[in-house]
Amino acid sequence: MFMLMLVLAALDQTILATALPAIARELRADGRLSWVFSAYLISATVVIPLYGKLADMHGSRMTLLAAVALFLAGSLACGFSASIDQLVLARGLQGLGGGGLLTLTMLGVADLYAPLERGRVQGLLGAAYGMATMFGPLTGGYLVEHLSWHWAFFINVPAALLALGVLAACFRPGLARHPQKVDLPGAVLLALALVSLLLATRRDAGMADTTPWLLAGAAAVCATGFVLVERRVRQPLVPMSLFATPAFAAATVISLLSGVALFTAVVFLPSYLQTALHLSPSASAWHLLPLMAGITVAAISSGRLLRRSGRVRRTAQVASGLMALSFVALVLALRGWPGQPLAVSLCVLPLGLGLGLLFPLVTMVSQLSAPPQVLGIATATPIMVRSLGGAVGVSLLGAMMAHDMSVQLGALARTGPDGVAAAMAVAMQPMYAVAALLCLGAAAATAWLPGQLLRPGLAPAPA
Repeated sequence: MFMLMLVLAALDQTILATALPAIARELRADGRLSWVFSAYLISATVVIPLYGKLADMHGSRMTLLAAVALFLAGSLACGFSASIDQLVLARGLQGLGGGGLLTLTMLGVADLYAPLERGRVQGLLGAAYGMATMFGPLTGGYLVEHLSWHWAFFINVPAALLALGVLAACFRPGLARHPQKVDLPGAVLLALALVSLLLATRRDAGMADTTPWLLAGAAAVCATGFVLVERRVRQPLVPMSLFATPAFAAATVISLLSGVALFTAVVFLPSYLQTALHLSPSASAWHLLPLMAGITVAAISSGRLLRRSGRVRRTAQVASGLMALSFVALVLALRGWPGQPLAVSLCVLPLGLGLGLLFPLVTMVSQLSAPPQVLGIATATPIMVRSLGGAVGVSLLGAMMAHDMSVQLGALARTGPDGVAAAMAVAMQPMYAVAALLCLGAAAATAWLPGQLLRPGLAPAPA
């Protein structure tokens, strides 16, 4: 059941990546096509902490049923969309449900399994997520070629209906944990801060130069107000006391930086393979299989390793080192072999291994660092910052790459040759060098993780 939830979340994003060109042609999306992704990302990120709080209040069963129902309704609305405006609105609705799939799935594992068993189960869930991510682009290409882009959304319907049936019939985690009130002022301020920050990183045509700075300022003001409110209310949406625990704070930072690493690879490498090296979408998907295979294999291994040895800090250090090594290798490959897609395939394998090791580890540390009454929000917070880190990191690093590429194209235009591939390869090198430094930052944050998984003070308090 939980694997089905993660497959829904993974397929929705990866299938859509190969369907976007067909959507752009049929709906005449112009410059609004990026909002098909942004609408989902913004709505999903905003509701992640709210799902965690509602799960703490009402239990994970009813909250997960509501999330799947919203995701189903959004998928149907996306499939029946006849214009780009309808599709963007439908994607926002779909994101309201999608934001709960990953969070509540991880929380459901905590409901049903003892702490020592969670590593193994979450490793299997990570493997299912990786497999779905691997074959999503290939599935999307087949659906678009033989049916239409609408089926990239309709394919979610039978799986969501099956998930609803299984959840209603079989998932019995127990009654609500700790009935509380929703911190509405905190929820509104956090939502405004996240939306403003995500919009500030966009660069739409016609946007004034001052607009991103105004949005960033609004995000800072709302975030400050959110922290002040959370420190005063009796039942905060995100208890600031969680971050006083070094293990939880370190897991949150690592999750943020791993989100930057993941999305920096999966967003820009397909563009390089298709635009610069002129590969087809299917061929570029095959060249990224080592990344997804690494996530799958390492997620399974991480769960078993944590269950057997409990070495949290050492595992996180190895994972962060593998991620940094991967980005350094990409820089060298783009410099020495810019026209070889096989070099890219080999370089992303360590990144997949590092991410696969980290995903179950971060979830387990976050859950075991928190008292039972805030387990839901403790599970949701690292997932929220991973999504936020991916969105903001991609926008900032993408702007850096676009600037460097324009400089390179200008220089090549003066010398004569058509060097789009060479300009793109050169422009991506500083971007991936920065990504490598961020992975080293994640390695530094592991110093605040516990050495062993269940040392005194990290184990959850008795219910």
